[in-house]
Amino acid sequence: MSNTFTACIEFSFKGEDYRYVATLDLDALLLKHAEFPAIAPVLAKIHHVDTYSYLYEVMEESDVTFSDAQGVAAEFMQDGEFDVHALSANWADLKVLLPLQKIAQQTLSIADLKAHPDMLLALKQAYQLGQRS
Repeated sequence: MSNTFTACIEFSFKGEDYRYVATLDLDALLLKHAEFPAIAPVLAKIHHVDTYSYLYEVMEESDVTFSDAQGVAAEFMQDGEFDVHALSANWADLKVLLPLQKIAQQTLSIADLKAHPDMLLALKQAYQLGQRS
């Protein structure tokens, strides 16, 4: 199951309209960042926008819209709004849950680890034990 969402920033700069859209992989973001990253720099990098430009400054001030949340990312989509604050608050747990979910899927054929709380607890405890050693 993919854990993705689509982010979009639309704005105008020097009489031109810009629309930067990308489908972002939550798993990749979790691996790369210690906390939920600001979306403007992520989209800027994808669309080759220099973060030291005036274009980027306007982009950074524009609202980000989210859509098409899949997998775990969908848990943070409520009534068409992506709850970035809730996602940020759960970032540390997700950094553990998503890799464990992949292990459960590949080795135990468990599609939703949350539906098996005892297995989830056992895998989390094993993960924590490995972190301590």
